[in-house]
Amino acid sequence: MRILKSAAVAASIGVLASSAFADNYEGVPRTFLWNPGSTDIVDAAEYKKDGPYVIGFSNASISNPWRVAMLHGIEAAAERNADKLERFIITDANDDPSKQAADVQDLIAQGVDILLISPATAEAMDPVIRRAKRQGVPVVLVDRSVPSKENFISFVTASDQALGRISAQWLAETLNFEGKVVMLGGLAGASPAENRIKAALEVFNQYPGIEVLETQYTSWSPANGKTIMSALIQKYGSEISGVWADSGLQGSGSVEAFLAAGYAAGTIPPHTGGDFNAMYQLSVQHDVPMVGVDYPPAMGAKAFEVLFDVLDGKGIPQRIEVNQQVVVSEGHETASVQADVFVKDYALMDKPGSVIMSSGVGADYDPATFSAVYPK
Repeated sequence: MRILKSAAVAASIGVLASSAFADNYEGVPRTFLWNPGSTDIVDAAEYKKDGPYVIGFSNASISNPWRVAMLHGIEAAAERNADKLERFIITDANDDPSKQAADVQDLIAQGVDILLISPATAEAMDPVIRRAKRQGVPVVLVDRSVPSKENFISFVTASDQALGRISAQWLAETLNFEGKVVMLGGLAGASPAENRIKAALEVFNQYPGIEVLETQYTSWSPANGKTIMSALIQKYGSEISGVWADSGLQGSGSVEAFLAAGYAAGTIPPHTGGDFNAMYQLSVQHDVPMVGVDYPPAMGAKAFEVLFDVLDGKGIPQRIEVNQQVVVSEGHETASVQADVFVKDYALMDKPGSVIMSSGVGADYDPATFSAVYPK
């Protein structure tokens, strides 16, 4: 694997401000909020081979609706590319890094041409991916990364930094830079959770009037979000001015905890957290100020397409980001954070709360009825 050159990631999530917009814009610099960083181009020529291919996908888990949607997006992509496949083998580690390590070795033993991996945790999977490289199997990562960049071809994701900064900036501005907030992260040790918390703290730490009461991990579970927030309401009560959640999965549970505690519509503190239809529905139904920065599970479908580019021996960006959009409850835009779409127009009020937006499957996606056909 050779690094060809350094190149800027295509800023598909950003927009160039017109001169009029720039003159009127009063928020923090967009270059700070939306900075996609830079990446290298990896020469995959050594992995070029003819199909049909045996592809392995080592999944961390399907332990929450977001991960189910990502899996379904990957399976839909496999169906679209069925003519290129000899077999597509999927394993589920159930969030157990030791099981995932064994899963990866088993996939290699089955003769996969390439591996798609969504790591359970960054540190635990790093040596596993290093071993795959030594055994001559190229690896593409999706959703979660590992520290050793030299051991994988590409990482397909969305910007955790943008998600963390934008949501925190919105909350700080909504609170007029004064208030006590609770932070609800995802899965401890998973790179998206850790990167989002770090990015949000970069924002909160700029404003002395913002105090973080506690940071709790929820494993991106609505039930955990409700249980943890119920305990925090008991502990802090009306001291809680706002809730920063890195996803609507635990964010929806938090809103439900405030409702269970007797908070009336229009009195629940502002929340952050995207992706999850239930979060947007609750915002509409109970007049909860919110911002959601979606982290699209469609990155799974994109990553599956990247596998064929690797096996075609192309030059591959080592980091590929999918588009994100900002969803804000109407009347709650701030100087720095404007809506791409309002919550009332985005929430699918006639569909299950379990639906995840931007799945990569299609507009009619329903996780309960989804199926895909591909060689197994």
